[in-house]
Amino acid sequence: MKLQDYINMNNNFAFAGFIALVVLARLTELRVAKKNESWLRKQGAIEYGRNHYPYIVALHTLFIFSMISEYFSRGNSSVHYIYLALFLMLILLKIWTISSLGKYWNTRILRVPGSVFIKRGPYKYFRHPNYFIVICEIAIIPMVFGLYFTSVLFSLLNCIMLIIRIREEEKVWQS
Repeated sequence: MKLQDYINMNNNFAFAGFIALVVLARLTELRVAKKNESWLRKQGAIEYGRNHYPYIVALHTLFIFSMISEYFSRGNSSVHYIYLALFLMLILLKIWTISSLGKYWNTRILRVPGSVFIKRGPYKYFRHPNYFIVICEIAIIPMVFGLYFTSVLFSLLNCIMLIIRIREEEKVWQS
């Protein structure tokens, strides 16, 4: 086996492992969200923004497929460790954000009547820390393997989606 073949094989293995980690993280978030959704609905939560939610799911699904497609269409590339370190820090920030909201954290906009906006953890400092983290993830995750096209395209698409999403969420919390 030539050295370049060995390097390519190792890069492909690292990429597959990284994508598996990203997918596992997303599936874990969805599992937590589903559990929290059940509890919130039992508390009488009302869902808002239902019409745009399928587009969010599609965006995040296509994001994964875009990374895979770009990686294999450009030839493989090696790990950029600075971006990997940033991604790992984002995971820690996301855990802090999710745990700060506890059972109120969700991927949907669900509000229990009479509940107030939680202002602990990162929510003491930012109105929407989870969205800030998602913005960073969409830009940084593809850059771990130098996938510029996916990073830029999905950052723009995510920006459009978050404008819609945050407007909806702000209306909910102002009522």
